[in-house]
Amino acid sequence: MAAVEVIVLCRLDELIEGEARGFDPLQQGKDALFALRSAGQIRVYRNSCPHLAVPLQYRKDRFLSADGQRIICYAHGAQFLPLTGECVYGPCLGEVLPALEWQEDAGWLLFSTHQLRPVEA
Repeated sequence: MAAVEVIVLCRLDELIEGEARGFDPLQQGKDALFALRSAGQIRVYRNSCPHLAVPLQYRKDRFLSADGQRIICYAHGAQFLPLTGECVYGPCLGEVLPALEWQEDAGWLLFSTHQLRPVEA
């Protein structure tokens, strides 16, 4: 069984309302997850569209619509609610982005990397 590694992603005050930031916690050269602040709440999601398992953003940190009200899959046009991850428009209507657990410690956003590892049979 792999050890649980908890890493710091960013300061919570760096997550601005209506914006998102991508992170590469496994250092694989791509953002495996992203964090956002919506209605004052922090959410962390996998960077993977449930439709075809492709990354959501079209460039670094561009996960949200211009008004910050929806998460957008730029490959398929799917739209997701920021607080629930539910798809409300597009080819994966009704499906949900996988939310990830996070922790706060002294104003820092912490993440357990075991959540990104493949499940072993």
